[in-house]
Amino acid sequence: MQKKRAEESSRIKGVLDVTRSGKGFFLNPDGDIPVPRDRLNGAFSGDVVEILVTQGKSEKIGRVISVLERKTNTFVGELIKTPTGVMLKADDPRVYMDFLIVGVSGAPVGHKVVADVVEWDDHPPKAKVRSVLGKAGVHETEMRAIIASKGFESDFPKAVVEEAERLYEKAWDEKDVVERKDFRDTLTITIDPETAKDFDDAISYKKLEDGALEIGVHIADVTHFMRPGSILDKEAYKRATSVYLVDRTIPMLPPELSEDLCSLKPNVDRLTFSAVFTIRNNKVEERWFGRSIIRSAKRFTYEEADETLKDASLPLHKELSEIWGFASYLRKKRFLEGAIMFETDEIKPVVDKEGKTTGFKRTKYTESHQLIEELMLLANREVAGMVSEKLGAKNRVFVYRIHDVPNQEKIQELAVFLRAIGYELTLQKGGATQKDLNRLLENVKGKPEERLITTATIRSMAKAVYTTKNIGHYGLAFENYAHFTSPIRRYPDVMVHRTLFDILSGKKITEDPARIQEKAVHASEREVYAAQAERESVKMKQVEYFANLIGEERAGVISGVTEWGLYVEDTETGTEGMARLMSLTDDNYDYDPKKFAAIGAKTKRVIRLGDPVRYRVEKANLEDRTLDFSLLP
Repeated sequence: MQKKRAEESSRIKGVLDVTRSGKGFFLNPDGDIPVPRDRLNGAFSGDVVEILVTQGKSEKIGRVISVLERKTNTFVGELIKTPTGVMLKADDPRVYMDFLIVGVSGAPVGHKVVADVVEWDDHPPKAKVRSVLGKAGVHETEMRAIIASKGFESDFPKAVVEEAERLYEKAWDEKDVVERKDFRDTLTITIDPETAKDFDDAISYKKLEDGALEIGVHIADVTHFMRPGSILDKEAYKRATSVYLVDRTIPMLPPELSEDLCSLKPNVDRLTFSAVFTIRNNKVEERWFGRSIIRSAKRFTYEEADETLKDASLPLHKELSEIWGFASYLRKKRFLEGAIMFETDEIKPVVDKEGKTTGFKRTKYTESHQLIEELMLLANREVAGMVSEKLGAKNRVFVYRIHDVPNQEKIQELAVFLRAIGYELTLQKGGATQKDLNRLLENVKGKPEERLITTATIRSMAKAVYTTKNIGHYGLAFENYAHFTSPIRRYPDVMVHRTLFDILSGKKITEDPARIQEKAVHASEREVYAAQAERESVKMKQVEYFANLIGEERAGVISGVTEWGLYVEDTETGTEGMARLMSLTDDNYDYDPKKFAAIGAKTKRVIRLGDPVRYRVEKANLEDRTLDFSLLP
């Protein structure tokens, strides 16, 4: 009897996490409990499970007793032939078992499919093919597999497309225009990446008679077209965000809206929701929020805007320069108030029409990028501030974008890591201040280890999320912040627009606060999956590119040190590969976790995090999307 009670007291319910190597961890506030692979009992990462905890020699160990709730019943992978029958081998390396395909698969072996598990209790579990993605290894198939694995769909349902097409019949009428503030005679422009198809924000410039500036931030009025509860609205909520892969965008809204009716294209009238500011001596004296109509006069790419800022002979140089003057003031002010300034260049693969990687493009964070960022931040902050004033800071009906203070343990780990590679991070009683982190980022600018340290600092931060509970935004140093500026590609912005319009119209907000919070959590979760899909698409094209460079010698930086090897980040492309310690032939190397280094037993050669190195490309595993490198002496 006592033994039974002891066993029951060791049972815990919660969420399981499984790593790529197949190790399980039960997520526990008092410390994660390891669950060996042979004790997972058919549970996968994200499942809600009940485990039995036993005391091992050095630590507690868990064993899954039962799966209480499956995170998903749908898996993406390749059909393979086995003695048991046709099986689905999942693309996700954390899925450590295959599924037996029952019924007609609709695709031959070697194709990738989406399959739903229909029977978990059988060994192996049984699954039915829902849809066929195409032949494995083909660019289009692999991209569609990435999208499907994260729960997104490439195509819109027929009913959604039909509803979007019907909007052309009566996009807006004269009554809609009369009720809006008219900015069609005010100089308005857009600044976006060269490849952008959806233009959801524009800025306007006007010099007032008394010398003050009127700067407007005009955002596509998606809510005019997308009514609450409509088929369009339900689909947009389900997706919650657009997904940006290497070669394509999976939009939140169908192209009829995202690329046409809602897109702020030049030389056509467009309905917008605006935040307009009267500026004197770089101070916001007045602000206005409301529905409007604009006509953009010019579509700038970032490169064109930078050129215009530099060349006084180009059209709109004066106007753009005055806007930049205000934006640069906002930027300096944010810095002084403690905002953390992450300014790393972005490196992405460039692919041709067949999906082949032809090279890599480095996007520099220039003045035009900063100009747009500062004006969007201003609009987002001012909207959130106004709503907090109207509804009270503790309201639960508005969706804020919040960023919590970093976990002290993570900041201490960052400090230890920095000290090991020769940098000091000052730690206060409450952790590190934003100014301390900014000083660090400023000190590493232009150095080989800049990307490494910036990435490590970002990873030490809490994740920004959507919520109705406003605790401010640590990274931006804002007391109030929300997402107002991108309703074409983010559903929380749609929610913000609707709440803002209700407040401006004097309407009472009747939606259940619990439901609003539920929507905010959903949007945060979908945002994470979208980011994962983007990273996976980049990694896939990186590995494909390096598969053609076997034997080539290149420059890199040590980006990670483990007991089994050294991670190397390629300097030109940002691609990461592994140089295993056993591949180092000049000595036997031991891993020193305190120094974040590998140290030669005889030569005492130290290879540490952040060191610039030369390496050779040895192997590219396209299936696992991993690269093997070897360090050169």
